[in-house]
Amino acid sequence: MPISFNCPHCGTSTQVADQYAGQSGPCKSCGNTIQIPLAGGYQGKSAPAPNRSSSSTGTIIIVVALIAVIGAVTVGGVLVALLLPAVQAAREAARRAQCSNNLKQVALAMHNYHDTYKSFPPAYTVDADGNKLHSWRTLLLPFLEQAALYDQIDLDKPWDAPENQHIVDTVISTYTCPSSPNQMMPYTNYMVIVGPGAVFEGAQPIAIRDITDGTSNTILVVEVEGQQVPWMEPTDLSLEQMQMAINGGLTEPGSNHPGGFQSALADGSIRFIAATIDPNLLRNLITRNDGQPIQSF
Repeated sequence: MPISFNCPHCGTSTQVADQYAGQSGPCKSCGNTIQIPLAGGYQGKSAPAPNRSSSSTGTIIIVVALIAVIGAVTVGGVLVALLLPAVQAAREAARRAQCSNNLKQVALAMHNYHDTYKSFPPAYTVDADGNKLHSWRTLLLPFLEQAALYDQIDLDKPWDAPENQHIVDTVISTYTCPSSPNQMMPYTNYMVIVGPGAVFEGAQPIAIRDITDGTSNTILVVEVEGQQVPWMEPTDLSLEQMQMAINGGLTEPGSNHPGGFQSALADGSIRFIAATIDPNLLRNLITRNDGQPIQSF
């Protein structure tokens, strides 16, 4: 069977008998020496066998890589699970610090109000018939850098009168604890305690001179939780209704911070009061003039 091939030098197509396969000779066109290929196109060399070793190695590498990825994901998940409580604790610590700062601003505003009017603000203002109009929180606005908002309020009309409706839904961040689930609502997380012997006795303002038990031993403002009371509303805790049970309901102090609640004392300092405080000690801290000695708390 003739063998067809092209000269590698001049490209001339040539056919020779298969008996000359593998032999060398001059090209009939250019004279250069050429080698006649073997029948079937092979040059006397066998085709390379597949490299089974390389294929196996690649498979092993892929398996090892997959195991490494799975291990990394598993370890990462365990690390996240271990770190999550620490992250949550850090976030709560930051929220508690901001809550403490809010109370500090409120206490400072109370003292600036006292410097101006020679008394702390009343728990609420009233009209000629004794009906409640506005909360102490409204009266403190000029001392919390909210004078522009305060000037828009008609103090001669109730807090929820039509003339004041454009203010009712305003959120005052200073009156909202960042741990509260309602922090984006116009509610307050800070209230005073109103009743005979407390720093707030209703519409009658109280001065520092009336705190005979000492300002560092008397509660000024407390934290509350779950009240959903608008900050403009003249509603606070009633001393006569309190059972002295921390987080005990809508009549008691409480918070979303674990272990107790934060409070501002009449001297402007901020104290965290543990939920385990003795009820009698808490009552002594609330009253300003009972003459009872205060233990450490």
